[in-house]
Amino acid sequence: MAHRSATALEAGLDHILSSPSDEGRLELIVRRPARNEREVLDEGVLDLEKGLLGDTWPLRGSSRAADGSPHSDMQLNLMNARVAALVAIDLDRRALAGDQLYVDFDLSEANLPAGSRVAVGEAVIEFTDQPHRGCAKFAERFGVDALRFVNTGDARQLRLRGANAKVLVPGTIRPGDPIRKLS
Repeated sequence: MAHRSATALEAGLDHILSSPSDEGRLELIVRRPARNEREVLDEGVLDLEKGLLGDTWPLRGSSRAADGSPHSDMQLNLMNARVAALVAIDLDRRALAGDQLYVDFDLSEANLPAGSRVAVGEAVIEFTDQPHRGCAKFAERFGVDALRFVNTGDARQLRLRGANAKVLVPGTIRPGDPIRKLS
């Protein structure tokens, strides 16, 4: 699979930066039922304890947790759907990024600092201070230029690689549901 060049990625930045900042849309829900497996869902359930039901997050330990258990502030990974589409080239490859929720929404730290809450479907989630960075798998799937694009410079504050969140109010979510900031 061909990957986008740094020039092509930079050319898509204006489109990403025009993402809605107050109310957007949930574009894609992806469950990770096993390592390196993805399941695109027509409906998902967000749970206080388990995150996205059926996802492997509750089984994944974290080096950021003192005891190596799953990190509660990394329960959900959200990615801007415009970024995912840009790096994936083929929309069917977006799920390979490894996030659970892909949203047409401004995920930047300026728009959604840690502690910000959003409603999505019946659920409410809260953005955390845990950084979400691209890794070797991201580079393998989308290219080294894509990894640099989402991880360097202003990309970190823009959260081009995505953001971590946790469930505050459980509920059912579906692609097409609005995602909106709560005061």
